[in-house]
Amino acid sequence: MDMKDFMNYALVFGAVTLGVFLIVATLYKVSLERLEKSHSADEELKHFVTMPRLVSMRFSGALILGVGMMTILLVAGVINPGIYIPVSVAFSVIGLMAPLFYFRWKAMQRKELFEAKLLDFTMGLASGMRSGLGLPQALEATAKRIGDPMQEELQTVLREYRFGMELADALQRLNQRMPSEDMNLLVTTIKLTAKTGGSLVEVMDKMVDMIRSRREFQERLKNMTAQGKFEAIAMSCAPVAAFILLYVIDPALMKPMVTTGMGWCGIGIVAVMVSIGYFVIKKIVTIEV
Repeated sequence: MDMKDFMNYALVFGAVTLGVFLIVATLYKVSLERLEKSHSADEELKHFVTMPRLVSMRFSGALILGVGMMTILLVAGVINPGIYIPVSVAFSVIGLMAPLFYFRWKAMQRKELFEAKLLDFTMGLASGMRSGLGLPQALEATAKRIGDPMQEELQTVLREYRFGMELADALQRLNQRMPSEDMNLLVTTIKLTAKTGGSLVEVMDKMVDMIRSRREFQERLKNMTAQGKFEAIAMSCAPVAAFILLYVIDPALMKPMVTTGMGWCGIGIVAVMVSIGYFVIKKIVTIEV
């Protein structure tokens, strides 16, 4: 590489980097301003990360991946703007969305762990009240041994109750933080029974049977749809595996796919089609009950 080519690379890299930095800085400032004015941020995500920190992580990831990919392509000798600009933008989008998807995945995992303990929670309440405890005492006894994340949420409920909030309202706030159909039924049952003066112990026993039956049905349904979900993942990974295998066997044949505009267009089309196929199959095998 002579000095002239080096200067061309440096100018292109510097100009694009400056442009990306200015765009990202402007978007970051606008996002923070909108976040400060908004009070409807995702409550589940707030358990793992503050919203300003999430915005910082998203824009940092976009900048790092976009500029990093641009650097790699320029070092590899790809100076065609029709190639490295779309690729860098695509990786910037990945860097922008990856932190959000990661924390949403963590929130979903926490919610699934919470729902998995709902049956134990209901059985604990039923056992405690059958032994003569009141609902607040049974709730406290269950919270001590049930484990996180249910224990953490129940401690929040008990703390709100000690500060003067009605127990039914505190449980309703729990249902809003961790929305679940079983939890909604349980909270509604407790509120109605408390108003009508019925036997909460008998109601809890019936709730245990109902939640157990629903859980068994959901497990059977999950096992029945597992094959379809695996097929969706396998079909999505097959083109990537085929590309890597062919590149290892014959690099000269596959190199135009990553060094020409037509090749990157082909990769983009394949990525879009594979994504559409994955979401269609996932939609078919996902059964809401």
